[in-house]
Amino acid sequence: MSLAVARHAGALVVLLATLGCAPQRPAAPTAALEALRQSLPGGLSALVAGVPDGPRVILVHGTPGSASGWSELLLDPPPGLELVALDRPGFGRSGPEAAVTRLADQAEAVARLLPSDGRGAVLVGHSLGGAIVARVAAEHPGEVLALVLVAASLDPALEKVHPLQPLGAWPPLRALLPRAIRNANAELLALQPELVELGALLPRITAPVRILHGTADALVPVANVDYLRRRLTGARCIDTLLLPGANHFLPWNASERVRAAIEAAVRSAC
Repeated sequence: MSLAVARHAGALVVLLATLGCAPQRPAAPTAALEALRQSLPGGLSALVAGVPDGPRVILVHGTPGSASGWSELLLDPPPGLELVALDRPGFGRSGPEAAVTRLADQAEAVARLLPSDGRGAVLVGHSLGGAIVARVAAEHPGEVLALVLVAASLDPALEKVHPLQPLGAWPPLRALLPRAIRNANAELLALQPELVELGALLPRITAPVRILHGTADALVPVANVDYLRRRLTGARCIDTLLLPGANHFLPWNASERVRAAIEAAVRSAC
């Protein structure tokens, strides 16, 4: 490996961290979280907490991230709910090793977690996870009770690729990147056309939708909220909460607001 390649790899890691492609999450007791871990079919892994027969809430992280990003909820579940936080394909303990960049494939993995007993589920997605749960809700409208979109990235017009990001797909550099960073970069490079495709499906969503977004989100602009309100024409209702001065990392910087939104989504429409 040349010194130049190594330097480019280091610079790319720093860049991607700046763009939010770093596993930013609250510190949590590893042993406590691992006690919640369950292996799922298809090489997937999840953290499961709460009441097994309660209303199911499926938590979907962004990129890169992992199920542990929902640790504050998982270690103190809202009363009466079953929480299932998935390590998305390509992240955490879930396979495959390579990136799974199609939203349809990511949504298929999440859809496997929908209850088979007719209970339905509330879907919660942060950042890119918001686009994934929106796709699930569009494809399985009868099984999704409500949708909670937390700093969700859905407007393709707002997706920008930094000129250095394509370097991360160059094999000599890609091989040097940590798996989470490598796969996050691949997801972001592929995201804009995926969001264009998803945009045509958004009117199919019939579930009530709750939107939380920080006004100071430098990674996923708050203008995504206007896009959602224009596109979600079939939703039973839309409740929007803008958090003044809040940044992108609401699951841990505004965890009580996220918790309240989930509880409200379980209780009522909007």
